[in-house]
Amino acid sequence: MAKKQKKSQAAGGTPATVALTAAGTPFTVHSYDHDPAHPSYGQEAAEAMGVSPDRVFKTLVADVDGALTVAVVPVAGTLNLKALATAVGGKRATMADPAAAERTTGYVRGGISPLGQRKKLRTVLDDSASAHATICVSAGRRGLEVELAPADLATLTAAVLAPIGRE
Repeated sequence: MAKKQKKSQAAGGTPATVALTAAGTPFTVHSYDHDPAHPSYGQEAAEAMGVSPDRVFKTLVADVDGALTVAVVPVAGTLNLKALATAVGGKRATMADPAAAERTTGYVRGGISPLGQRKKLRTVLDDSASAHATICVSAGRRGLEVELAPADLATLTAAVLAPIGRE
């Protein structure tokens, strides 16, 4: 079962929650006990929090024409690599090497947050996020999510909104 915390409790947590607090952005932290045997980090988060999977977004790192790029898409679907490349003016996108993604963002797979990354990467947020008052993304650790307004996420990450997800 997910536990909720107010932002004041999360301020010292992860680079993502520290960045949100520093920006004065309203958010809620949801924590849950991560099961390493679960086949999908995002689906596990949605189930544990009792939130529809179309409101829980996963953070993926792709290589677009040689540059690492962050894609934030609903856990209920997949990333359309061609649409991601188009969204950033690129020609070709492939999923990034997991070790490179971890090294560059400072987070581990399954806990990569679009916020508070070690190196600021281009970010594209699936435009379906706009249909929700709030969405959930990783807070920078497996078993920890932050809920915030999609517009705030887009502002803090300088994200481009584009249709990059598919069901």
